[in-house]
Amino acid sequence: MMETWQLLLFCLVAVVVYGLNRLNRISLRANEVDWGHGWANRIDGLSRLFCRGYHRLQPVRLDLPGQGPAIIVSNHISGLDPLLLVSCCRRPVRFMIAREQYERFGMKWLFRAAGCIPVDRERSPEKALRAAFRALRDGEVVAIFPHGKIHLDTDPPRRLKAGASRLAAFTGAPLVPLRITGVRGQGHVFPGVVLRGRAVVTPYPVIDPAGQTSQQLNERLQQIIDGKQAAS
Repeated sequence: MMETWQLLLFCLVAVVVYGLNRLNRISLRANEVDWGHGWANRIDGLSRLFCRGYHRLQPVRLDLPGQGPAIIVSNHISGLDPLLLVSCCRRPVRFMIAREQYERFGMKWLFRAAGCIPVDRERSPEKALRAAFRALRDGEVVAIFPHGKIHLDTDPPRRLKAGASRLAAFTGAPLVPLRITGVRGQGHVFPGVVLRGRAVVTPYPVIDPAGQTSQQLNERLQQIIDGKQAAS
């Protein structure tokens, strides 16, 4: 006859298996992008559910080309930002992130699988730009936070790094600018993820780099990213 503890253990295992199976089905239904791996597609679905359900992100579709290169450019206010961008895209996105974040314990495998491009800002930032150039040349979408780190509208003004503008001017890839607001715990990595807010992603018109210098492009992006230009 089954002991009480064995029965409880059996019930617990059954509940866990049922929950994982249900979570697997829900995540696949919510998935909208093929990342090339089944588990990555499940994470994509969970990310969309998390942002839209928990953080109350209203559905937004960024104006990305159906194929070919594009550069997403956004302000950076918390650790939630990459998840919000993924939730607004119908294509896989390769993020340029600081190497110290890329090397964060327990996260490197995920960043590598997602094709993130680590940026070593102290030693060889040009290496990351070359990797981003190759990705754009291959028709991929690259996302950049040109402030280079978390930066709030209330912080002292900070000049945008020119990487996104240089890549656009050199490759002809369109710039897709946007702004993120409404995140609680902004200014920090983890509080922005765990504190429930009312996240808003505001897209701006796509910028065609043709006929413009990287400096001109960077000045246009500065106005948008700093919130000095209204979205049309």
